[in-house]
Amino acid sequence: MTVSPSPPIEETWNLEDLFPTVESFQSARIDLEAEVAGLDRWRGRLTETPALLADALEAISAAWRRLARLRCYASLGSDVDIRVASRQTLKQQVELLSTALDAQTAYVRPELLAAPPQLLDDVLDAEPRLAPHAFFIRDLVRLRPHVLGPAEERLLASAGMMAASPTSLYQVLNNVDLPRPEVRLSDGSRVRLTPVEFHRRRTRRDREDRRRIFEGFYSAYEDFKDTLAHNLFAALKCHVFQARARGYPSCLAAALSHNNVPEVVYHRLIEQVHERLPLLHRYFRLRQRALNLDALEYHDLHGPLQASPSRRFETAAAKAAVLRAVLPLGPEYGDALARGFESRWIDWHPAPGKRSGAYATGWAYDVHPYVLINFKGEFENVSTLAHEMGHAMHSYFSNRHQPFASAGYSIFVAEVASTLNEALLARDMIERAADADERMFLVCRQLDGLRGTLFRQVLFAEFELALHRRTEAGDPVMAGELCSEYLELVRRYHGHDDGVVRVDERYGVEWAAVPHFYYEFYVYQYATGIVAAMALCEQILAHGQHAAGEYLDFLRAGGSAYPLELLQRTGVDLLERAPYEAAFAAMERLLDELEELIATRQPS
Repeated sequence: MTVSPSPPIEETWNLEDLFPTVESFQSARIDLEAEVAGLDRWRGRLTETPALLADALEAISAAWRRLARLRCYASLGSDVDIRVASRQTLKQQVELLSTALDAQTAYVRPELLAAPPQLLDDVLDAEPRLAPHAFFIRDLVRLRPHVLGPAEERLLASAGMMAASPTSLYQVLNNVDLPRPEVRLSDGSRVRLTPVEFHRRRTRRDREDRRRIFEGFYSAYEDFKDTLAHNLFAALKCHVFQARARGYPSCLAAALSHNNVPEVVYHRLIEQVHERLPLLHRYFRLRQRALNLDALEYHDLHGPLQASPSRRFETAAAKAAVLRAVLPLGPEYGDALARGFESRWIDWHPAPGKRSGAYATGWAYDVHPYVLINFKGEFENVSTLAHEMGHAMHSYFSNRHQPFASAGYSIFVAEVASTLNEALLARDMIERAADADERMFLVCRQLDGLRGTLFRQVLFAEFELALHRRTEAGDPVMAGELCSEYLELVRRYHGHDDGVVRVDERYGVEWAAVPHFYYEFYVYQYATGIVAAMALCEQILAHGQHAAGEYLDFLRAGGSAYPLELLQRTGVDLLERAPYEAAFAAMERLLDELEELIATRQPS
């Protein structure tokens, strides 16, 4: 029997930084359970004195801080090998403790909201120990008009159990029960078109294979489109109910209120992308030219323009590439990143039972971030490393400079830090490409990232807005209307009527394959994230140390202010046109370069 060599110890997590042993983890968990049991001792007394409120919020924050460390240890241990039942047990113990902590502290928000707003301002001024909790308290006051009385809040909480049903049902249908067709490919192999296999196989070079894969994959959704439409309508009605119950004028207003994002940001995003559709269409025409096709079909959008680079990366080379790419961010950032590489923050290699994919977590506030990847030595893995270490650096700087109460940041800004690292890596590697083929691969990857993360996500955002408006107006949302509305948008974005990309009518059902439509105005943040990251990239490369310093201040700020304000401090204001102009100017330069590369490969 052949035994695979174990990865070097420096390429696995050092969980001992969290807890030396499982026994010490269990001891800490039991101690926290005892503490949680007494966290309701301030119930009904929170606003008696500023000092008493500070005592309560400090104790509750400390409990969440300790829980986060426990959660990190249990989750990471589970993800190393999900087959080990004892590790799953630790994770479940922490989840139960989290539920208990939620329950014991649920009185805090209603009690604070029952107090007069002036009283809360007064206690913040009177008690310095409340400074770490000031943003939480003031944000709670902002939301006061949409918080109901205790009885109504309990009722809404109960309704929330039913509101989750459409999403849960979709996950079961999409990931387990939906029958998946099998197709035969040109090499004689057969493949069952699960979502994972679809995303892996749609980039095949053989055009007929791509057509079969697309048609086969979406046929499963066509067969169940009525069921999926009814289920999505149920989710939309839940969104409308929640928004109206809390007194919001629309579902969009309710969803954006959490991060205090004005609706104009959402509409500005759609407006700016509409204006730049000619750039997307130019990319499609260049694709058609490079692939030497008479016409570009929807299934051709993932056809590779050239082979992936044969270059392989060892972990040392991957670290060096990322460190070199982030040099414009300055020595403080680079030193912190190098420390992360050297200090076993990362579990690098695929292994039996290890969770797939990649992520970063900053839960361990008192320790350091942790990153999981499945590194196979390909360029995509290097890009993933840059992305996840962007998240890790965000948590590192936030946790070092913010109190625990304001260290956590929102998804609206989280994707900025990760995408900026990817953009810097791509710029650096394009400049250092070994040959024209590698350069074309890297340029196309950047353009495909813009197509998928900016244009496609805004298409989703526009479709989602139309669905919610239809539901708010009391109109039915049936499969036929969904397919027609989605097809119209896809054809507009892809220039179907102008002969840019032919989008067959069958792909109107693609909406049914998108789980994000159940998440209520979530996807637009991917698009704003990449716009902000590209604008920041341009600023940092153009203005050097000053712009890099502002960016580090953004990382250090964590969740201490609203996300739009945090970005505005860096000079990126998503209420204005400037960030979009910077992002699209960068895209235009990539298109110019691609056009030159294609011209050198084709006979005149």
